[in-house]
Amino acid sequence: MRAMILAAGLGNRLRPLTTTIPKPLLPVGGTPLIIWNLLLLKRHGFHDVVINLHHLGPMIEQALGDGSKFGLRIIYSQEPMILGTGGGIKQAEPYFSGEPVLVLNGDTLFELDLEALCAFHRTRKAAATLVLREDPDAARWGLVEVGADDQIVRITGKGLASAVPTIPRMFAGVHMLSPRLLRDVQKGVASSIIDPYVAAIERGEAVLGYDLQGYWSDIGTAERYAQAEQDARAGLIRLEDRRLAGDRTL
Repeated sequence: MRAMILAAGLGNRLRPLTTTIPKPLLPVGGTPLIIWNLLLLKRHGFHDVVINLHHLGPMIEQALGDGSKFGLRIIYSQEPMILGTGGGIKQAEPYFSGEPVLVLNGDTLFELDLEALCAFHRTRKAAATLVLREDPDAARWGLVEVGADDQIVRITGKGLASAVPTIPRMFAGVHMLSPRLLRDVQKGVASSIIDPYVAAIERGEAVLGYDLQGYWSDIGTAERYAQAEQDARAGLIRLEDRRLAGDRTL
């Protein structure tokens, strides 16, 4: 299984912390945020990870190396110009070998059974599967409307005009996609991955929602960063849970 961590962002909302440290290397509970996600991927059977880089990218590459110390193989996708979620994933497409890929936001800390997510995506033959959360502020984050059989009907108001009953959700920044959805994404041009998802919804393809029930935090602001630190100290999310029994690579 292959995964990609989006780590090219500027981290503007966390300045001045991110002026000299890229956001993925900010420590949570004493461990860089990106390493939390690498260990989660390792625990759920992933071996190959692509990480896109832009802001202070060499610092990330130096910290993680080739991934061998985590029991992983890490490949870096360099972005001299930030390409957004769509363009960034498109640039890394050759590393996916035509297989579905799991994509994580580099500023998201969460707990989820990734093997169950992958099985859901494959069994349902989905074009894309977006991990979603129930949240009273879903509209503020970007409303995702889910209809029958987990089918996403609209994302931020774009998609099907159908008046079928839906439930409100927010996108948790974790998703699986089939590479065929990247066919119409222009290489080397900044874009959002949401655009091909909406196009697939409009074509009637299976773009599905998968609810996350466990811990989740978007480390996007100083307030949420401080909250994640408190959560780690309180044991709401634990680094040791991500380690494989007997693993000596960490």
